[in-house]
Amino acid sequence: MNFLTHVLHLVGTGAAAYNLARQIRDPETRPNVLAGFQLAESGSVPFLETLSQRTATEGDAWLAEKLAKHASDEKRHGQIFAHGLKQLNKQVVDFKNLPQTTSEGQPDERRRSPFFEAYFEGYSSEQLKPEVLDWTVFMASPYILELDASKDFARMANVLPEEEPTTRNLKQGILSIAKDETGHAAYLYEAMTRRMPLADVQKLIDEWRTRKVNALLAMVGSLLQRGGRTPSLVQKLASTETPDEGTAASNSELIAA
Repeated sequence: MNFLTHVLHLVGTGAAAYNLARQIRDPETRPNVLAGFQLAESGSVPFLETLSQRTATEGDAWLAEKLAKHASDEKRHGQIFAHGLKQLNKQVVDFKNLPQTTSEGQPDERRRSPFFEAYFEGYSSEQLKPEVLDWTVFMASPYILELDASKDFARMANVLPEEEPTTRNLKQGILSIAKDETGHAAYLYEAMTRRMPLADVQKLIDEWRTRKVNALLAMVGSLLQRGGRTPSLVQKLASTETPDEGTAASNSELIAA
């Protein structure tokens, strides 16, 4: 990774971390942040489960076990964020009922991610399917994301106020997620070292770190085009059940799981 990319990495990740911390601390923007993470964490579960099954078939029992644990963790993370939303009387929007395009005929921003489009530039959707995904791409691309997420989640948790039971409970949940993400990054790094020399591992990490920098720039560019507006990912809780102390208790059980 060259010096300019390194500087952009430091500036970009710092700005992104500050922005996430600011948004989750603000009660007005907190629901959208929680919804985004719920979608990301829960959405990765089938992908990881398929990869686990594939590695078991290929005879790599160690990686199959790590992937199964990863999938289980991500499922629990999604539940923690869902509980956090429920305490705010919110839930993730039902994407099945959303239009494919806006009234202007443009793709609905909630259905696309400028970040991931740039992060996986050059790879087709077919190449990124878990049944055929190149193992080096899988190991390196989430390694960068998990490593950075562990730090981002810790920062986000630490800015949440502890005066109220709901935010205190959410803080503990996000801290547990940060710890899991650190573990995910560790096993992915080990997986790379099991399959290639350390010099090749570092080269691969540098490549995906550069992709992460470019993806952050793409995300910022998209945000500027929208005038700083972010699409809403939440709606009012549809269930007749209302947020109560029981929700906080169930969240605590998830943290301890």
